Amino acid sequence: MTALRQWFPTVPMLVWGRLYNREAFTNDMVAALIVTIMLIPQSLAYALLAGLPPEVGLYASVAPLLLYAVLGSSRVLAVGPVAVVSLMTAAAVAEHAAAGTHAYWQVAITLAFLSGGMLLIMGFLRLGFLANFLSHPVISGFISASGLLIALSQIKTLMGVKAEGHNFVELLSALMHQASNLHLLTLGVGFAATVFLFWVRKGLKPLLIAAGLKPKLADVLAKAGPVAAIALTTALAWALDWQGQGMKLVGTVPQGLPPLTAPLWDLALWQELWVPALLISVVGFVESVSVGQTLAAKRRQRIEPDQELVALGASNLSAAFTGGFPVTGGFARSVVNFDAGAVTPAAGVYTAVGITLASLFLTPALYYLPQATLAATIIVAVLSLVDFGIFKSTWRFSKLDFIAVATTLLATLLVGVETGLVLGVVVSLALFLFRASRPHMATVGLVPGTEHFRNVLRHNVLTSPKLVCLRVDASLFFANARGVEDRINAEVAAHPGLEHVVLQCSAVNDIDASALESLEAIASRMKDSGIALHFSEIKGPVMDKLNTTHFLQHLHGRVFLTNYQAIQALTPEVIR
Repeated sequence: MTALRQWFPTVPMLVWGRLYNREAFTNDMVAALIVTIMLIPQSLAYALLAGLPPEVGLYASVAPLLLYAVLGSSRVLAVGPVAVVSLMTAAAVAEHAAAGTHAYWQVAITLAFLSGGMLLIMGFLRLGFLANFLSHPVISGFISASGLLIALSQIKTLMGVKAEGHNFVELLSALMHQASNLHLLTLGVGFAATVFLFWVRKGLKPLLIAAGLKPKLADVLAKAGPVAAIALTTALAWALDWQGQGMKLVGTVPQGLPPLTAPLWDLALWQELWVPALLISVVGFVESVSVGQTLAAKRRQRIEPDQELVALGASNLSAAFTGGFPVTGGFARSVVNFDAGAVTPAAGVYTAVGITLASLFLTPALYYLPQATLAATIIVAVLSLVDFGIFKSTWRFSKLDFIAVATTLLATLLVGVETGLVLGVVVSLALFLFRASRPHMATVGLVPGTEHFRNVLRHNVLTSPKLVCLRVDASLFFANARGVEDRINAEVAAHPGLEHVVLQCSAVNDIDASALESLEAIASRMKDSGIALHFSEIKGPVMDKLNTTHFLQHLHGRVFLTNYQAIQALTPEVIR
């Protein structure tokens, strides 16, 4: 019972479920209708993108929604197949089986199982903070590159040709070699569908409102644009016998509920899949948390990252046991769910019911659906993920962040999604260590008529040739201890008449053993040179750590409460 009491408070459904009422039911049903309309074509398209039969996309959109509704902390996050994770799934599974085969599907199921298990373990260990180590520039560069790769990979379907490749250059080269074999009818249908879907995203809603429709109804109809494209091209393919003219159609899509499946219990396979599964888990978690936090903030709500790990882990495990593949919270469908008025995760339950009904009754109608239409759906969806503006903004704001973005994007395009992401993370961490090893230190002086100190290079301040005051704007640890030591030595060498050095520690939150040893060495050398090392504005926790050592007892200088007191005691002539 004690274990149950500890677990139940972490089940969000027990919180929002007690407050559920008729108004919430109405809002959630309307949102579910809109999201279901949007999710059906997306699920089919992303399954094909992952190299799986289209019905697998529907399977992956049922059980995960139900599990997330019970365990998820976001009120509006919509879980299911997404473009980037589908691409990563295809890249991982293609190493072990041929696309379209039953073995390929089994490996994808196993990948979902491993990803779900990892997320669940990270959630129970409360490792949600690890997402903070994936910087925004790295994620933005990775998603933009993935969007370009996905869009390019779908061009072959629009052209009606076969073109394979593991990176941008290989895909582009293969497409150029196949240009003479393109199928004009397929290209025409795919191009028309792409143009229509781009127009629907921006132009249909204002047109419908101008025609007299209410904004909410106009929004619903605009979101149904992909469904309209699918319905129209499917009808034309059937009526005009496009299959007989060489166009590739979706073909037979099995009817029925998601099947009960199980992962492959092959330890050798698990050893080869654990890295892709971990990358998929981390990318999916970061995307979900980013979307969830953004939408929650708009309603003054909050999400729990550790709870999200548990919810996404359970969702992926459910996908593995119901014939699906790795899933996560999708940006587009979550925004649609939010805008449509969803107030609780029950909207996801109603969406799952809608997808189930589609699996039972609508799949025969998909036989004549042109694959080019689904490719157009993917292209329009993923190009919205591409953000070239971040190159300009990071170049102007931080050259190091620009390096991280450019490295991640180029590596993902030229080498592959997994290597690109790993390299982006490595570069990001390397740049972080580079920054950390070069802490900002400013020589400061007294602002006349005040007790404030400012950078001598930026302000007209009072100083003394007998004293140098250095403000250290970082915690002191092994990576930057040498940099601090070098800066102090440089100041000593540049001031022949120097008698005192004061380290202003107002921004120092911690000092580790390596930095303490470095400070001891600095103080000893300065004492031998007749220069006293002093400290000011040391924070309480840092002082507590220093008091556990003999450093302050052997210090030739003093520790001052404020920098102003240091100036009063050491160089009073500056104040007069």
